[in-house]
Amino acid sequence: MTVAGAELGHVHLVGIGGAGMSGIARILLARGVPVSGSDARGSTTADALRALGATVYIGHAAGNVGSDVDTVVVSTAIRDANPEVVEAHRRGLPVLRRAAALAAVMSGRRGVAIAGTHGKTSTTSMLVTALQACGADPAYAIGGDLTGSDANAGDGTGEVFVAEADESDGSFLLLSPYAAVVTNVEADHLDQHGTAEAVALVFEQFVRRIDPDGFLVSSADDPGACRTAAAAREAGLRVRTYGESASADLRLTHVAEDAAGTTWGAVLHGAPLADAERVRVPVPGRHMALNSAAALLAGLELGLPAAGLTAGIGRYAGVRRRFELRGEVGGVRVYDDYAHHPTEVAAQLRAARLVAGGGRVLVAFQPHLFSRTVAFAENFGAALGLADEVLVLDVYAAREDPVPGITGALVADAVPLPADRVRFEPDRSAVAAELARRARPGDLLLTMGAGDVTALAPDVLDALAARPSVPGAAR
Repeated sequence: MTVAGAELGHVHLVGIGGAGMSGIARILLARGVPVSGSDARGSTTADALRALGATVYIGHAAGNVGSDVDTVVVSTAIRDANPEVVEAHRRGLPVLRRAAALAAVMSGRRGVAIAGTHGKTSTTSMLVTALQACGADPAYAIGGDLTGSDANAGDGTGEVFVAEADESDGSFLLLSPYAAVVTNVEADHLDQHGTAEAVALVFEQFVRRIDPDGFLVSSADDPGACRTAAAAREAGLRVRTYGESASADLRLTHVAEDAAGTTWGAVLHGAPLADAERVRVPVPGRHMALNSAAALLAGLELGLPAAGLTAGIGRYAGVRRRFELRGEVGGVRVYDDYAHHPTEVAAQLRAARLVAGGGRVLVAFQPHLFSRTVAFAENFGAALGLADEVLVLDVYAAREDPVPGITGALVADAVPLPADRVRFEPDRSAVAAELARRARPGDLLLTMGAGDVTALAPDVLDALAARPSVPGAAR
C-alpha cells in the first residue's frame, strides 16, 4: 500500500482510538499491514484493535514510535508538539494526515466520499447497509460504529469503497473519489476556515476533485449544497439531487414520521420509483429520511437495484452515538447523541419529541470547542429551547486552548425557557444527580455533544436507579 508511490510499511497512528483513525487501522490490519498506535486513554475501541493484532499504547511518548515504524499518521486532534510527532520528524519518517491515509486505503476502489456539515455518518452508514443488502460487499470507513457489528470500518471484497469525508480542516481535499454526496453546507469549523464563505469555497474545491466520469449526489433543499452542486455542474460533472424540493431528481413525498422511523414516497424524475415507491427508514426524524434519500440516490447512480437498496435502508439499525438508547430506569429512557451544531441539535430534539410521545424531553448538552461556542451560542440556545429541561455543561476543549470568559453559560443564558428549567452546571460530577432529580416517569433524557458527555449515560442510569422511589435498572 502506497502514498505518492512510497510504501507505507509499518504504520503508527497517533490518536488511534478516534472514530476516523480506528477505521483506517481496522482496514490496514485486515490487509496484513503491521499497525501500532497510541491514544490518551483506554477504550473499548483500543481493546478491539488489540484483539485484531494492533499494538496500542495508552498515553503519548516518543518511545511509542518503535524502531520498526515506517509511517506515522496523525488525527486532526493531534498537535505538532505531540512527542510522537516530534520523534517521527526527528527520524525523518513520513507523517501523514488522516485523510491521506484514508486516500491510500481507498486507492484501487471506486471511492464514494460522503461529505456535508451534518448527516455524514448516518448517510455513509445507510449507503453501506444498502449496498450490503444488494450483495455489493463494499469496503467502508465511517465516523461511528454500526449498531450490530460494533465496527466503523471493513475491507469488503467489492469494488466500491464508501468513506465519510471530513471537512473540518479541509483534509477531504486530499481525496479524489469516483463519486461524492454533499448533504448540506453550513458555517462550521470557523476556527479552521475563518468564515462561512470559506467553508462554501472548500466544498466547491472538494467536488472539483471528483472523477470526471463519476457523479455528485447533492441536496436540493439546502442552499449551501445547491451552490456546491452549481460549481460541480460548471466543472462538467454529472449531478443528481434529492430532497423535498420540486426540482429534485429524487423527490421525497408524503413524508410520515413516527416514533419508530419515517416513511416517504420516492419519486424519481417525476415518476414513482419502480420497485421501491415507498421507503421506510427505521430511525426517527425527518433529517434521517433525507439522509436515506441521499443514500438511495447514490446507490442508484452506482447501478444497484432500487428494491435491494430500499430493503437495506429498511433494515438500517443505526450508529453508536446517533440517538442511541443507553437504557431505561423507572420509566425514564436515556439516549445519547453526537449533535454538536445548532442545526443538528434542533433536528435531533424534534425527533426526540416524537419518541417521547406525551413525556417531557430533558437534555444535557456539552458545547464542543470554544470557537464554536462563541460563534453559535445564540443559535444553540434557540435549538435547546425545543426541550423541556436543559442542563448545559462547560465547554469540551478538544484541540483548543481555553479562552477566558467563554463557558457553557453563554449557551445556557441564550435558552428561551424559564430560569428554573435551564441550568449551567460546570461541575461535571454533579450532572447525573441533577438530571435524575429533574426526571420523572415518561420522560426522555438525552445526553448530547461531541465530547465526553457520552460517558455520563451510565452515571445517569445509576443515579436514576438510586432514587428511593425508582425500581431497579433495565439496561
